[in-house]
Amino acid sequence: MLLLISGSTFQELTCVIFRTFLKKMSRLFQAPPKFHPSEWHVANKMQCASTESQKSSSERMIAESQRLVDEIEKTTQKTQSDVNKKIEQRLEEIKFWRQELDNKLEQIIHETEVLLTFKTRLEKALESCKEPLVIAQKCLLNRQSRVGIDLVHDEVEQELVKEVEVLQGVIALLERTLEQTIEQIRLNRSAKYNLEKDLKDKFTASKIDSYCASLTNNTPDVRYADNAVKIEGNFISPEDWTDFSNINVEKADKQRNNSLSLRAMIDSILSQTANDMHKQYEMVNVAFRNRVKEVRDAKHKLEILLASRQCAAVPSVGFVKVMDETALQEKNIAALKKAIADKEGPVKVAQTRLEARNHRPNVELCYDTVQYKLISEVQEITNNIQRLKDTLAQAETELKGLSRRQLSLEEEIQVKANTLYIDEVLCMQMRESVCINNF
Repeated sequence: MLLLISGSTFQELTCVIFRTFLKKMSRLFQAPPKFHPSEWHVANKMQCASTESQKSSSERMIAESQRLVDEIEKTTQKTQSDVNKKIEQRLEEIKFWRQELDNKLEQIIHETEVLLTFKTRLEKALESCKEPLVIAQKCLLNRQSRVGIDLVHDEVEQELVKEVEVLQGVIALLERTLEQTIEQIRLNRSAKYNLEKDLKDKFTASKIDSYCASLTNNTPDVRYADNAVKIEGNFISPEDWTDFSNINVEKADKQRNNSLSLRAMIDSILSQTANDMHKQYEMVNVAFRNRVKEVRDAKHKLEILLASRQCAAVPSVGFVKVMDETALQEKNIAALKKAIADKEGPVKVAQTRLEARNHRPNVELCYDTVQYKLISEVQEITNNIQRLKDTLAQAETELKGLSRRQLSLEEEIQVKANTLYIDEVLCMQMRESVCINNF
């Protein structure tokens, strides 16, 4: 705040200041006061007493300071020694956990490498299932080319369908197991990463604490750090520090144990699936062999039936070939036709005689024995010709039946030959390339 002073007030203030100044100057030029001798002695005694008191106080301060220095020095040395011991203890703790983490890291790395080989085994096993599945499906497709009565849902087809189902089930199981293995490898690597990170941090902490342990009061690079005692918010407690490494170790152990269990399961699955596939493969092959034998036997029987049959019309002939029988039947038909033709002469002769004797005159037109025999002869020959014609018709019907039966047998034999070609050549030879291994 500015004080506003008027002109008259200012002059009065100046005068006061000047008078005060003159009084002080006059005192300077006055003679100093004189003291009494007793005052002088008292003053000297007081000076000595004050000096002695000050000296005693100073001595006490020196003694107290020395005691304090000695005490603080002992305390500082003891505290520094305790700190050094704590640092050494800390280094031992870090060393212990580094060894624990390093052991677990080595174990999880080894387990992961072994599990990778199991993953490769699963992949190979999965790949090896594809060819048998394709072949089984091709066999089913090829067997659809069977014709006629041979297009039957037989044991071979049942076993092939079962084989396809087994292979598809094995593939699905192996795929799920492979996915589980890949996930377990990921978990193992995650545990490995945590162990490595923890190890790296502890290695750094060990270096820092080793450096701290090497520091002495005479170390050249020691210095003041004003903010060193400040505790940051990211500091954790010793219990949390121990729990962190312990959790990493427990996680690594857990994943390693899971990996060991998974490997045992993979071994069991690979062995069981290989046994199942091999068992079903053999069952299909046995069914194929049985079916081929059955079809071959049926074909052989048909060929026998085609080649021979018991001739009921000619029991004395016994077993004769169908073609020969057909030829004999054809000869029989020719003989019947010839027999019919041969009867034309006798019937004509008899009828001519009758016709001629019908022209006998008057009483000579007698129904005598000759006339009776001639009429009987014509009737007999006519009846025999009709019997021959009936037999000829039956023989021709039998010949047609033989021809139809021969054609049917030939067609059925061809059906069986086609089935044998499909099963024995297309399917069984194709299945010979199947190789089922226990990976």
